[in-house]
Amino acid sequence: MQRAVLVGCGAMSKAWFEAARAIGDIDIVGVVDLDAERARVRAGEFDLPTAMVSDDLSAVLAKTKPDLLFDIVIPSARHATVAAGLDAGCHVLTEKPMAETLDEARDLIRRAQTAGRIHAVVQNRRYLEQIRRIARLIRSGAIGEVTSLHCDFFLGPHFGGFREEMRHVLFHDMAIHTFDAARLLADDAASAVYAREWEPANSWYSQGSSAAAIFEFSNGAIFTYRGSWCADGLRTSWESAWRIVGTKGTLVWDGHDDIQAEAVASGLDGLFSEVAAVEIPPLDAPDRVGGHLGVMQDFISATRGGPTPETVGAENIKSLAMVFGAIDSAETGRRVEITI
Repeated sequence: MQRAVLVGCGAMSKAWFEAARAIGDIDIVGVVDLDAERARVRAGEFDLPTAMVSDDLSAVLAKTKPDLLFDIVIPSARHATVAAGLDAGCHVLTEKPMAETLDEARDLIRRAQTAGRIHAVVQNRRYLEQIRRIARLIRSGAIGEVTSLHCDFFLGPHFGGFREEMRHVLFHDMAIHTFDAARLLADDAASAVYAREWEPANSWYSQGSSAAAIFEFSNGAIFTYRGSWCADGLRTSWESAWRIVGTKGTLVWDGHDDIQAEAVASGLDGLFSEVAAVEIPPLDAPDRVGGHLGVMQDFISATRGGPTPETVGAENIKSLAMVFGAIDSAETGRRVEITI
């Protein structure tokens, strides 16, 4: 039985408690929030009568001596929270983004390596069944080598609160999900980006609600992103609408359940190559799915001697670097090389 402390009891924490309960053999011995009453409510909701409830993370870590730290705090508190967990000898699973700056992300990676502990990020959308099925098809070679990926993301959510005041809100708060998925499907890291942001006349955001970006991957593939958080009507999925072009064919995904692919079947038929539908393969047992549950399963498995999780900090920083590269390009109006 592994002992865990959970920090941050906002709305997102519910998915974490549920995932930990589903996995089993995890004893949540501490629940921490700046609002101790909110922590008490969460502990009661998930029947944790013996858990230490507090607004003081250091005190809880010192008293409970956990094996695991689950970090669900706001981004501005992330570095201090994760650092405290690693310094206390915990394996740490953290919400995205993994840090507010690349320097902070690099520091957390160094701390995890020094401590000999696993530090992974809840990049939960790469654990969607549809994403895993698409990745499986691409790896099979059915559409050849990926040459380009294209995503449209158009929604009009009225969140209220901090998001409507954030700078670079679309890139900083949402686009990392799509960028991370593109990195998974391209099986590569981005090397450069050119991006633009703008504010439509009807926008209810402070800055950066609408954006476009062109990423270059080191293997030569191109990834284009178009998005807006103040686009009413004909909404896309939260997962975007995708077109992935390969040397032998194309796959499209509506971001919901409709995945279609076609590949070249024979020679030319007039102007165009003859194509045939490609069956999208089902998932096999080893494939992790389930959003938060899938991420946490890989993390827990790694802490128990299993393989390194794919969202470990040293890998996830590559997705974070895409976000900061896009923001830098939008601010400067220049193509920006992406470094980690």
